[in-house]
Amino acid sequence: MNVVFFPEGAFGPTNNCVGIGRVLRERGARVTFVVEESFAGTLEAQGFEEATMRLKAPAEVEEAPGQFWKDFVRDTAPEFRKPTIDQLETFVLPVWQELADGARYVDERLVEIFAELEPDVIVQDNVVGFPAVPAAGRPWVRIVSCNPLELKDPELPPTFSGYPTGDAAGWDDFRDRYRDLHEPLWTEFSAFCEERGAPPLPELEFVHESPFLNVYLYPREADYERSRPLGERWQRLDSSVRSVDESFAPPRGDGALVYVSLGSLGSADVGLMNRLVASLAETPHRYVVSKGPQHELIELAPNMIGAEFLPQPAILPHADLVITHGGNNTVTESLHFGKPMVVLPLFWDQHDNAQRMAECGFGVRLPTYEFEDEQLHEAIDRLLSAEHPQLATASERLRSSPGTVRAADLIQALA
Repeated sequence: MNVVFFPEGAFGPTNNCVGIGRVLRERGARVTFVVEESFAGTLEAQGFEEATMRLKAPAEVEEAPGQFWKDFVRDTAPEFRKPTIDQLETFVLPVWQELADGARYVDERLVEIFAELEPDVIVQDNVVGFPAVPAAGRPWVRIVSCNPLELKDPELPPTFSGYPTGDAAGWDDFRDRYRDLHEPLWTEFSAFCEERGAPPLPELEFVHESPFLNVYLYPREADYERSRPLGERWQRLDSSVRSVDESFAPPRGDGALVYVSLGSLGSADVGLMNRLVASLAETPHRYVVSKGPQHELIELAPNMIGAEFLPQPAILPHADLVITHGGNNTVTESLHFGKPMVVLPLFWDQHDNAQRMAECGFGVRLPTYEFEDEQLHEAIDRLLSAEHPQLATASERLRSSPGTVRAADLIQALA
């Protein structure tokens, strides 16, 4: 079996695909990752083949993995202080534009890669469509490793809004604003897809639905009740946690162990990271901090340890609490291990995840840039002192049925 994974150039989707790819490789499959050049060698070091490409013209200096998006988030961080409806114009639309431009730039190279590798199945984990995937004439899988509000339903809050499910106030205004801003780009990008041999895009969607298999990553216990079923070509992966070779020994000391991660992109906001560190330094707990790409600019307090990269799946079983930006991988992995969360959302689906964790009783949502120290400390103490029986039950179920194995079964059956 010859499987090609094509994840987005960020660590979340890539790590999700790595977990599934390892299961397939153990079953004897040939597994190749299509990666941006800045990621070259990172998947090879984990035993996978690589096919490299670029989403834009080469940079003048050597790039770190995913460097473009780290710089993009760093430079646009002031936009994250705005209400989500205002972020549609100043952050969401520019992201879609950048992604669409990247799909145009890389399409010819992807055609070459798929022709050379001749995969039995292509597995795509991207939020934007790449015409070369459906035009390849091979079975392909779409993975959605974002909040499932990305799969729209008229009776659920609009994607990226962070609005509550029990109050429809503002839903229509948000959807109308999204349409007004994005319809011209969507029309243009859908035409490009057709020019390159792919079907037109669904209305106001920037990615195709696979006619073969689609899977989304979210635990049943936190999923949304839909007014419209997704259809027989859709399957839910409750969680998808990769195994890691690194071990983790918790730091010595008293107090609860709290894992802090704003993701590889969120942690690029050094001001926010230092503000968070200063607040947490006043508490009696121990912290393990994922410092991210600007790690040399972040000075940890005495009750903390941390590094640029940390083996998150090895740390979470030891943690009592997680402070997160609400990225889908961290949220689903925290639920997998039964850990309550304080969620500080920044952009994209993080607002939706933060709201959903609060609604389900799995965490507390705080205003990322406006929280008071007392708010944060109270949320931490409340979550640490409470019992979480629903979370424990969900964790037990998720760990007994690994999503990586289920995904590998589905891909293998398709092949």
